[in-house]
Amino acid sequence: MDVFSSLPVTLVFIALFTLIQIPMTIAVGFRRLQSDIHFLDGGDQTLLRRMRAHANFTETVPISLIAMAAAELAGAPHLLLWIGGGALLLGRLTHYDTLTRLGWGNGRAIGMLLTMTPMFIFPIYVLLKLAGLPV
Repeated sequence: MDVFSSLPVTLVFIALFTLIQIPMTIAVGFRRLQSDIHFLDGGDQTLLRRMRAHANFTETVPISLIAMAAAELAGAPHLLLWIGGGALLLGRLTHYDTLTRLGWGNGRAIGMLLTMTPMFIFPIYVLLKLAGLPV
């Protein structure tokens, strides 16, 4: 069995999240050029927000995708994977937008809730399957 037939849903989300991270990375680099700050944030709030939004994306997306792949390999229903992946996608975009535009707001909390939900559900599914419990 090849990876495309083993992980068809997860692979879609891996591709999407990878493409989404490109403009986030560019936004940090572009602000560095604008502000002539080449290391850390130099007290520039715009740069700091972009750096934190990019870093938070980088901190949460890979582990979520690993958990999603594990759930898919464990036989999770495609509907669960699509809903979880969609929640993760919406959560990350909402969090990024709120953090970079406002710094703080309900969007950050909503984004984190949407991120943490699949981050919790996917590994629980795997653990239940490993324990031989019906899911």
